[in-house]
Amino acid sequence: MTVHIWGLPAPVWALGLPLAALLLDLMLGDPKNWPHPVRLVGLAVDSVNKLIRKAPRGLYGILGSVGVVVLVTGTGAVALLLCWLPWAGPVLALYLGFAGLALGCLLGEGRRVAAALSIGDDEVARRAVGYLVSRDTENMDRHAMSRALAESMSENLNDGLVAPYFYLALGSMAGPWWGVGMLWAYKAASTLDSMWGYRTPEYARLGWAAARLDDVLAWLPARITALAILCVARIQGLGRDMGFFRLLQATARDARRMESPNAGWPMAASAWAMGATMGGPTVYFGQTKDKPRLGPVDKDWDQDRILGLLRLVRASGVISALAMCGVAAVVLFVV
Repeated sequence: MTVHIWGLPAPVWALGLPLAALLLDLMLGDPKNWPHPVRLVGLAVDSVNKLIRKAPRGLYGILGSVGVVVLVTGTGAVALLLCWLPWAGPVLALYLGFAGLALGCLLGEGRRVAAALSIGDDEVARRAVGYLVSRDTENMDRHAMSRALAESMSENLNDGLVAPYFYLALGSMAGPWWGVGMLWAYKAASTLDSMWGYRTPEYARLGWAAARLDDVLAWLPARITALAILCVARIQGLGRDMGFFRLLQATARDARRMESPNAGWPMAASAWAMGATMGGPTVYFGQTKDKPRLGPVDKDWDQDRILGLLRLVRASGVISALAMCGVAAVVLFVV
């Protein structure tokens, strides 16, 4: 017998919730004054970090791994339990689904940087870029800011939308609220990686499990993101001087140059689609790092390419999300 929630069959909720979450994200972005669950996850991660620091350094690796398991499963379980609350559950499920996505926020921040660059307001552009990247922005010129924006927009298309949406859609195939639980388990893993996953002596042991788990969970979504970017690029008439399979080969080749097994895929796809270079000298915490070059050699990100990338990112995000919903619909209503 089919379970009904507020008069609607559970499969309708399972498919409708991801679609509604995507629509709300595109419409509202990240409202500044709204409480965001990621902040609570961050506080939990910080609290566990402080507890682990009280133990001998030799135990950091084991305790860090235990902390990752507890935080990831605990976050997913709490999200799932909130969705099962009587009456309030469906509303909380919709909010948690929407809050776990960041395409609207990403596009909004990208437009702010692009607008500042278009009128020559470099100071505003630097501050806006600083919200998107961890690199030093104080001495960035316009070319460096444009490249930083392009790299952040491309990488965060996966981190902020495709990967969490992948788990939202995947879990929804098992039931309307399971997707929300899986989404927030992934968000916890991503938050752990951003807070613990540094390659420094301080975090080498503590953050190892967090970094590896994030690599595993984002592996398939990163490649889905790259494929979506290249498909949309062809639809938009980008990269016409190369065939689709040549673009795919170039993307795969360049992506493997990156230290991260995942970040290079959406970045390389965007670089080749837009015909501009990513990578090169980048300053982090006062130290210059020469990142691998992705895309065509020595092609700058001008204003037209930045605006084109914003359109490409938006369309790629929407189409990849709809494609994942399509797969979920087949499983829910056909199989």
